[in-house]
Amino acid sequence: MNGIANSSHVGGVPEEPELWAYLKSLSSGERLSGTVADVRQFGVFVALDEGPPHPVYPGVGFIAIPDLSWRRFESVAEVVEIGQRITCEFLYFDSWNGEARLSLRALEPDPFQQFADSAREGVQVDGIVTKLVPFGAFVCVAEGVEGLVHLDELALEPVETPEQVVQVGDQVRVIVLRIERDRRRLGLSRRLAPADSGRRGQVQAEGCKGDEVTE
Repeated sequence: MNGIANSSHVGGVPEEPELWAYLKSLSSGERLSGTVADVRQFGVFVALDEGPPHPVYPGVGFIAIPDLSWRRFESVAEVVEIGQRITCEFLYFDSWNGEARLSLRALEPDPFQQFADSAREGVQVDGIVTKLVPFGAFVCVAEGVEGLVHLDELALEPVETPEQVVQVGDQVRVIVLRIERDRRRLGLSRRLAPADSGRRGQVQAEGCKGDEVTE
């Protein structure tokens, strides 16, 4: 268990002079290299090359799930594996856990900002329905970029649920209604777009994955 109780990320690590001095010497944005020491459902522990050993955890560095990648993934194993060499960006010193909080995705281009650079409001794009929620449908329009088609924007006629007009895996044509760079949100409309292909469950846009549909 590597000293981690109940498979959870417990805190309150006693202060150790050498470890604290190292962590306090780091600057936000600094690049750190190391080896993936352990992979858990809540994140990844990294044994840093220049850092002292951690008294409790497998590594002094820690990457939370949201900081692993911009793209969508179902399992941490899709991004990193134990023993893999990685370079991350230092975010901050977590004094409660006595570790360096790191980001792997910070060193990758943000696909949303790249999409925002090339797209504009009113442009027509094709995508794949990736998830259905009571208030609409999420559509992947590029790898790592999903937008919301609100229930009111799904069809010309009013619908009560998204399942009435689309299913996960559908290829759809949508219009970009708004791009919110700061919040990384994309508003889409299927209602305003020309008729889409109507093909269901078979077409997968490059880099886009839908949730598995269970009967």
